Amino acid sequence: MASDSSFDVVSKVELQEVKNAIDQAVKEITSRFDLKDSKSKIELEGTEVIQLASSDEYKLTAVKEILSQKLVKRGVSLKNLEFEKIEPAAGQSVRQKIKLVQGIPSDKAKIIVAAIKDSKKKAQASIQGDTVRVVSKDKDTLQDIMSMLRAKDIGVDLQFTNFRSN
Repeated sequence: MASDSSFDVVSKVELQEVKNAIDQAVKEITSRFDLKDSKSKIELEGTEVIQLASSDEYKLTAVKEILSQKLVKRGVSLKNLEFEKIEPAAGQSVRQKIKLVQGIPSDKAKIIVAAIKDSKKKAQASIQGDTVRVVSKDKDTLQDIMSMLRAKDIGVDLQFTNFRSN
């Protein structure tokens, strides 16, 4: 009797790497001549939001660029970030929130399931909360699906976990 093999497709932001990137960005901002007196701040609110603030939109854009570079260097994909609109704040300043996207949004999960179905591979894909479970009787088929999904730009940073072979 053949048994099934499976893996989960997930997307996760490592919070410690985000904290490290914020620390590095703050150090750079405080040392840069053009940003020294900008009252720029980067704060992590809870586990899901980064709050940026600065004296004007130009300086806020510079702060966001510095943070983005530090996040990429720390291995955090920019695909896992949702940038909200820049808003006016107290004291003639501006702010912007960046949401950290944990898990795969349902619209992206549906795209993954449809891509697997359209591939005509002998595998089952199902959405389970904020992950997608892929099951097949053949490990090579699972490897092919992983390669296909890596090559496809779905809009989130995909990770493949819980690879099981019975």
